[in-house]
Amino acid sequence: MCLEREHLLPLAEEGLPLASIHFPKVNSSLCARVLTNFYSVPAPVGCEVQAKVYAAAVEFWHEGQCLARHERCFSRQKKVLNLEHYLDVLSKKPGALAGSSALEQWRAQGRWPTSFDQLWGELKKRRGKQDGTRAMIDLLLLGRTHGFDALREAIEKTVAIGCMDVSAVVLLLNAGRGELRETAGPVDIGSLSRYDRPQPTLIDYDQLLRKWPETGVIQ
Repeated sequence: MCLEREHLLPLAEEGLPLASIHFPKVNSSLCARVLTNFYSVPAPVGCEVQAKVYAAAVEFWHEGQCLARHERCFSRQKKVLNLEHYLDVLSKKPGALAGSSALEQWRAQGRWPTSFDQLWGELKKRRGKQDGTRAMIDLLLLGRTHGFDALREAIEKTVAIGCMDVSAVVLLLNAGRGELRETAGPVDIGSLSRYDRPQPTLIDYDQLLRKWPETGVIQ
């Protein structure tokens, strides 16, 4: 063994893949079937994606990008849906949000707090059912860029102060992002200081002032 050890190849830096690979296609419900269940994928209908099935999760990849990651379901013929994957479609058909299965699953998972329903209900009162729901969907789309936790915090603050307006939520989100920015420090101008000049004054123009007669007559 000692003699052969000098001739062995070095150990592989990467371990063996632990996921089983599948190549399902996205159906009309924006779901891809993996093993015995269906998982939502934000990809066009008919698109072939790569599904990596791990012990506790299922990932969907396309063109080197991870499109979605779900907790693995061990039941049969179940649909595992993420509401975020349907927001683009719902923005065109906002009436389908209330009865959607994705929203129902979010409620069951605790991802749709009471503050969302309070804001949604107020938006429908002010703008009507259609436009109010579309405004709520637009807010949910902001969760992609700002993060869902930040969006939930902003909505909860808006509801707490009784504002109930989309602009207030957006303002709180942008304010939260601004707090993360570092304050710019002073910049040393160095040799540019030789171009400093004194501030101009208007004292020289005082000689142009005219002393009018005390009678107040202008000649």
